[in-house]
Amino acid sequence: MLLQRLFTAPPGQNAGRALYASAARQARRPAFYRAFGVADTVEGRFELYSLHVALLLIRLKGQGQIAAQTAQALFDAYVLSLDDALRDMGVSDVKVGRKMKALGEAFYGRLKAYEDAIEALPRTTELEALLSRTAFEERPDHRAEALSAYVGRAADRLGRQDLQDLLQGRADWPEATMEQAHG
Repeated sequence: MLLQRLFTAPPGQNAGRALYASAARQARRPAFYRAFGVADTVEGRFELYSLHVALLLIRLKGQGQIAAQTAQALFDAYVLSLDDALRDMGVSDVKVGRKMKALGEAFYGRLKAYEDAIEALPRTTELEALLSRTAFEERPDHRAEALSAYVGRAADRLGRQDLQDLLQGRADWPEATMEQAHG
């Protein structure tokens, strides 16, 4: 019995990891970079990964203990991925901690800003301004309106998705297509 508890993942851990993998796959969709205009850079990828993780965390918020454990596991997988990415880029062990602290603060700021902007929907002014500052790094050649519409669809779809599916690690993302970005 004791050994079984030692080797059994806590509730939500596997689901959180699966949700992170789902968010990462969605954030890698070529349309975000080719059509929506997010820069295919370390910063641009960080913003899209953060956006998709934030959408999931917002959906899981206030949904009970298992959802909270799943959200924590999702966040932990996200942080571990960031740490691994920094190390893969050659950031020294001494600097990783400092950079992770800065990235964590940036993420929490974005999470709160996304939560507020999504709450304000269907008014998109806040969300478009947030996306312009973050995902598009203030560049003038972006499609914040199109990405804002995608974020609205994603928040709506995740909001309507059965919680039990999410607690099993399955997220139902909307399509992100070239046509939507130019439509």
